[in-house]
Amino acid sequence: MHLGSYGRDLAEAGSLIALARALAAWPGDVLFRLSSLEPMDCGRDLVDLVAASPRLAPHFHLPLQHASDELLHAMRRPYSSAYYRDLVAAIRERMPHASIGSDVIVGFPGESDRQASDLVEYLEAAPLTHVHVFPYSHRPGTEASGMSGLPDPAVVRARGAAVRAVGDRLSRAFRASQAGQVRRALVVDDGAAAVTDNYLRLRLDRPCIRNTWIDVEVLAANAGRVVTAESATAESA
Repeated sequence: MHLGSYGRDLAEAGSLIALARALAAWPGDVLFRLSSLEPMDCGRDLVDLVAASPRLAPHFHLPLQHASDELLHAMRRPYSSAYYRDLVAAIRERMPHASIGSDVIVGFPGESDRQASDLVEYLEAAPLTHVHVFPYSHRPGTEASGMSGLPDPAVVRARGAAVRAVGDRLSRAFRASQAGQVRRALVVDDGAAAVTDNYLRLRLDRPCIRNTWIDVEVLAANAGRVVTAESATAESA
């Protein structure tokens, strides 16, 4: 869950960027996908490395949590909404095809109607490709669990539905933007589907051998046309 902290507990201290550089230079035919990263752990050097390396998938998952700086401060998040905006804008500029996902929390103690609207407004214009929405829930012993101003459950559900609707539109827009592109993909399940390097899951127009690499043309909706298929078993991490 704290990928950005990699290496801090090793006898010889390391870092995520040092590990990523080693993975980027990996000699085998393998694709590494970085999992969730806190925004402050995703520096421009890492973005540049992913953009330049065929070994690192053009996929980022960067939890925002909220677009309100007041709530980010209350959550003890060590970044601002402006920092997050600049980061994802830089990724989109370097990699127009990259998948950029995020997590947000609705119903945090003290969240106002204005702050909830600010979150929706930001997401509407954000260069994100998918959004996971979580209603706030108390965790015993945390500072937040002692805060007042918890929104009514019905209000939280309505706010969550509004954000999910925006997330659905972002996902559809990203898929539409990829139509006609040919992407490398890994065949999964029973061979009838594949996941592209930029995290699109596509139904294939013909079955392929599971766990092999293919080149697939992205069609409308969730479909793809197989362009080339490799016979070697793929490696992924």
